[in-house]
Amino acid sequence: MARAATRRCLECSPGVAGGPTDFSEVRGNQPLRLLSHNIQVGIATHRYRDYILGGWKHLLPSADRKRSLDTIGATLSHFDIIGLQEADAGSIRSRFLNQAEYLAERADLAHWAVRVNRDLGQFGKHALGLLSRIEPIAINQQPLSGRMPGRGALFADYLWNGEPLRVIDTHLALGRGARRMQFEQLGELCNVPGFVVVMADFNCEPDDPGLRQWLVENGLKLPRLSPPTYPRWQPQRAIDHIAVSQALDIRGTEARPLGGSDHIPIAMSIAQPWAGGPH
Repeated sequence: MARAATRRCLECSPGVAGGPTDFSEVRGNQPLRLLSHNIQVGIATHRYRDYILGGWKHLLPSADRKRSLDTIGATLSHFDIIGLQEADAGSIRSRFLNQAEYLAERADLAHWAVRVNRDLGQFGKHALGLLSRIEPIAINQQPLSGRMPGRGALFADYLWNGEPLRVIDTHLALGRGARRMQFEQLGELCNVPGFVVVMADFNCEPDDPGLRQWLVENGLKLPRLSPPTYPRWQPQRAIDHIAVSQALDIRGTEARPLGGSDHIPIAMSIAQPWAGGPH
């Protein structure tokens, strides 16, 4: 597995000798199953006032965090590629647990990677995570622009029935201006042969002009109906999305309510355009 030179930002699972190198070896002609989830460092949020009453959990360990991660991890074994946002890569608040690695173990997925976006040392390592059923050909990361540092993209290249597949995991800014710059940088990462999947907390809804323009310019699409994912206890806003190449067939999309965060994860099944089976 190729790794980025900036090791302080990127950490990956060790290679597994003799493992599958193409998703067709583990899925055959079946669709790939994707999941994107902003896990909020494993903090279970049940109402708006929890942001204030439970704000200390962003700095200090809590007894319920591991239970939240276990709740999340119990569902991940059904998926082939998982993108995580707002994970912790090992600090006081997570009891120095690399949450992406822990969830990969819980899901029995041998391959994981972490990109630290904001490194606050022992007080927090804000991170993205990618988990997958097969080892990627390459794994890399890139910082993204913004008024405040600490945004980035984690991306991996795979083979799927012999075709290149790039999967990008990211978490975009709240501000429209910063997102515009980040969309431009993501567009460069999307400009590769084969298929592209972008899994993210986009912090904007499907009708956002910047998002719509970015989709068109990069030959990507969202499902016809984007389910609301935030807030978890009363979902009203569709801000978590999985965007895929226009050529790919989206077989199904759903928001799967789980505990352990303030977002609902988004799940999607995709197939190559020549794959058979019911739509």
